[in-house]
Parts: sequence; C-alpha cells; structure tokens
Amino acid sequence: MKRIFLIGYMGAGKTTVGKVLSRQLGLSFIDLDHYIEGRYHRTVGQLFAERGEEAFRDIERRMLREVATFEDVLVSTGGGAPCFFDNMEFMNEAGQTVYLKVSVDELAKRLELCKSTRPVLKGRTGDELKAFVAESLEKREPFYSKAAIVFKAEEMMTDQDVHEISQELATRLSLWTDKGRELISPRSY
Repeated sequence: MKRIFLIGYMGAGKTTVGKVLSRQLGLSFIDLDHYIEGRYHRTVGQLFAERGEEAFRDIERRMLREVATFEDVLVSTGGGAPCFFDNMEFMNEAGQTVYLKVSVDELAKRLELCKSTRPVLKGRTGDELKAFVAESLEKREPFYSKAAIVFKAEEMMTDQDVHEISQELATRLSLWTDKGRELISPRSY
C-alpha cells in the first residue's frame, strides 16, 4: 500500500508532475480539487464564493481524509491544503509527502500564463502578481517545509522536463521507502 501527497504553491506543477509520476509508479492519480468538485458538483471557486473560505477548508480537510483511505494513490493537493487544521501532520502520517518547491520568480511567470483560470489572481500583473505570490508563499512555507521530501521543481518547460522530474522523484521516493526517513535525509534535491 502506498500513498503519496504532492504539495506546493499553485503553479508548482503538482498536477502535471503527479499525473506522470503516478503512471511511473503504477498508482491511481487524484487531484484533490477535482475530487472535491466532483463530490460537490461545484468548482472550488464556486464553493469559496458560496460558502466562504472557512467552510471550503473544512470540506477540503474531510475530502483529504477520505482520499487518504485509498490504497496505492498519488494525491495532488490544493496549494492551501497543507496550511489548515492539522492537514500537514495528517498527510505525513498517512503517507509520503513531497513539496514541489519553486522560486517566486518562476511561480509568477507560470501563473501569469494561467491567471484567468485562477480567481485569486485576476487583475494582478507583473510586480503586483510577484508580490502577491511572495507574500502568500512566505506564509505557507512553514507548512510546506514539513514535507518528508523537498524537491526543487524549477525547470518544467517541456514534457521532457516533466518526465525527468518525475523520474528523479520516483527514484527519491524509492530510496525513502527502502531506507526509511531516519536513515537518509531526502530533504532537498
């Protein structure tokens, strides 16, 4: 039985890498936001708007615990999921956690391209977007850094880059599983 949780800021590549990595490892793939949307028949944006952030975070917590009962699964969490309740501690106990770490500059560049699909980013451009990402990431970093593996996922321009990142992560996860957390320190790659 294997459970892997990919965490990181929006635009870090959790879903992109997660889909490839799950195939490489022979695991089912779940995007937690899509799972929530399927269960509630609403987009995450609609749930935020209709119920507020507090209610959404409670839904997210409950759905995280639900998918954590599945076996042989790789879960891509929403960017905020590790930062609420005891979600980060829960994921560390339920499986292996991987933080896809990306610099503020690179995140801002990636998010500039898809801000129309992310309501929290609408209307933010250039320096304003970069400042927003930097401030948000600073608040979330203490939670993200609790992951068992911190993996730098800066270079993700092509399908080949995604495949190489996934392959390297598969190797690191195998080492982590085979030797255990206490024997190696896969904190940063």
